[in-house]
Amino acid sequence: MDKNKIKVVEDLSSFTAEDDARMAVKIDQLHIRDSSRTYILLADKCFKECVDSFYRKNINKAEETCVERCANKFIRHSMRTGLKFAELSQEAELKFAELMSQEAETIDKQN
Repeated sequence: MDKNKIKVVEDLSSFTAEDDARMAVKIDQLHIRDSSRTYILLADKCFKECVDSFYRKNINKAEETCVERCANKFIRHSMRTGLKFAELSQEAELKFAELMSQEAETIDKQN
């Protein structure tokens, strides 16, 4: 493993409280942006799929049912995808920790 990669990990652990706060704000901003994009995507997809008549002020019962089904399907899919991503992320984190441990052992043996 590249020694620079180990240094990056060590540098992340030396973040100050101010750095942590800035990162938290940035993460919150990205979360809001992604949530907004998801909502817009969902609304657009379900509207295009379900609403086909523009002669009325309100949607009819069939369109309403279609939109509800579409939204529920999208939410279930998003939840499954999120769970799978979390699972894969945890596996990757464990593999990374194992590699870091092996690298540290190799460096200790060399010294």
